[in-house]
Amino acid sequence: MDALDVARWQFGVTTVYHFLFVPLTIGLSVLVAILQTLWHRTGNERYLKLTKFYGKLFLINFAMGVVTGIVQEFQFGMNWSDYSRFVGDIFGAPLAIEALVAFFLESTFIGLWIFGWDRLPKRLHLAAIWAAAIGTNLSAYFILAANSFMQNPVGYRINPDTGRAEMTDFLAMLTNKVALVTFPHTLAGSFLVAGSLVVAVGLYHVIRNRDSVDTPAYRFATKFGAWVVLASSALVLITGDIQGKIMTEVQPMKMAAAEGLYTTESPASFSVLTIGSLDGSREVFALKIPYLLSYLGTGDPNGTVHGIDDLQAQYASQYGAGSYTPIIPVTYWSFRFMIAFGLAAAAIALLVLWTQRKGRTPTSRWLLRAGLAMPMLPLLANSFGWIFTEMGRQPWIVFGEMLTRDGVSRSVSLTEVLTSFTAFTLIYATLAVIEVKLLLRYARAGVPDLTDHPDPTDDSDDAERPLAFAY
Repeated sequence: MDALDVARWQFGVTTVYHFLFVPLTIGLSVLVAILQTLWHRTGNERYLKLTKFYGKLFLINFAMGVVTGIVQEFQFGMNWSDYSRFVGDIFGAPLAIEALVAFFLESTFIGLWIFGWDRLPKRLHLAAIWAAAIGTNLSAYFILAANSFMQNPVGYRINPDTGRAEMTDFLAMLTNKVALVTFPHTLAGSFLVAGSLVVAVGLYHVIRNRDSVDTPAYRFATKFGAWVVLASSALVLITGDIQGKIMTEVQPMKMAAAEGLYTTESPASFSVLTIGSLDGSREVFALKIPYLLSYLGTGDPNGTVHGIDDLQAQYASQYGAGSYTPIIPVTYWSFRFMIAFGLAAAAIALLVLWTQRKGRTPTSRWLLRAGLAMPMLPLLANSFGWIFTEMGRQPWIVFGEMLTRDGVSRSVSLTEVLTSFTAFTLIYATLAVIEVKLLLRYARAGVPDLTDHPDPTDDSDDAERPLAFAY
C-alpha cells in the first residue's frame, strides 16, 4: 500500500458518502416546491402540512450535504495537487460558476424560505423555494460538466510549455455530450431517491396511525411519492440507455468492463449474472440475454461491442505500455447492483400503489418493512452508479490525457494521507449517526399542527412580528 492507494480510497469514500445527501437534496427540493405550489393553488391545509414536514427533512439533509461537499474540494489540493494543476484552468470556470451563481442562489433563497414563513407574501415565499430548487439543480449541472471533462475531454488544448490543459471553448465543455445525458440521468436518479423517502415516511404513518386526523395527508404523500418513483424510474431507464451508447462511443473499455467481455462480439449478449473466475476471464455458468449488450452499446441488436483484449492492445499501441483495464469485478457487479436496486425501488412503489387502490388502507407489516427500506435502494443504486462511472474510467483520471497515478500529490506521504483518511472517516461516521437520528426523529413526529397558523397575506401586524425560524 502506498499514498496513491490510500488517496484513492479516501476520495472514493468521501465522494460516495457525499453523494448519499446530494440526490435527496436535488429531488426533495423540487418535491417540496410542488407541495407548496399545491397549497398555494388550492388552499388545502394538508399540502401546507406536507410542505413543512418534508421541508424540515430537506433542510436537515441539505445542511449535511454542504458540510460533506466542502471536504471534496480540499482533497484536490491536499492529495491530488498534480491533477489540480493539470485541469485547474478547465475546472475553475464551471466550479466557480457553480459556487457564485447556483450555490449562492440556492443558499440565499433557502434562507428566505426558512425565515419568510408568515412574513413574505405567499407568492414571493413560493418563488423562494422554487429559486432554491432551481439553484440546486443548476449546481448539479456545472459539477457534472466538470466531471464529464474527465470522462470525455473537449474544448481544450495541452500547453506544450506548461503541460497543463487549457480551455479553448467553454461552450463546448458545457455542451459535452457526456454532460448532456449525465445531467438528466442524475436528476432522474435524484427524484427516485426523494420519491422513495416520501413514500417511506408516508407509508409508515398510514399503517401505524390509521385513525389519525392527518391520515389523508399521509395517503396523498404515499401515492405522490410512489408516482414520482415510477416516473423517475422510467426516465432513469431512458437516459441510462442513451448514456450507455455515448459511453460505448467515448469509453468503449468501460462498456466492455461492465460485461467482463474479453473478446469482440457481434452480436453481444448481456449476462444477468456470471459464475466463474473473479475477473470474468473464465466462465462456468452465465445467465444471458441475447443481443442486449449490442443494443445497449450501439442501438443495434447485431452491433459490434469491442472486447477488453482488443481494446487493451489498441490503448497500449496508442498510449504506451501498461494496463488500461479497470478492475473487472468492480465494474461488472456495480453495474448490475445499480440496475437491480433501482428496479427494486420501482417494484415496491408499484406494490404501494396497488395496496391503496380504490381507497384501501394497507396493513401488511411486510409492506411496511419494504417501504422503510425503500429509500436505501435508490441510494445504493446511485452509489453503485458512481462507483461504476469512476472505476470504469481507470486507470485514467482524465481519459486519454492523464493517468490516475500521475495526478496524486508527490509531496504527501503515506502517513499524512492515512491520518486525514482516518480523521474524515471518523467525522463522517459521526455525521451519519446525527443525520439518521435527526431524520428518524422528525419523520416519526409527523406533520406539524397548524391550528394557530396565521394568514401569510395579513400584514396588519407585520412590523411587530419578530423574525422567526419556522421549524
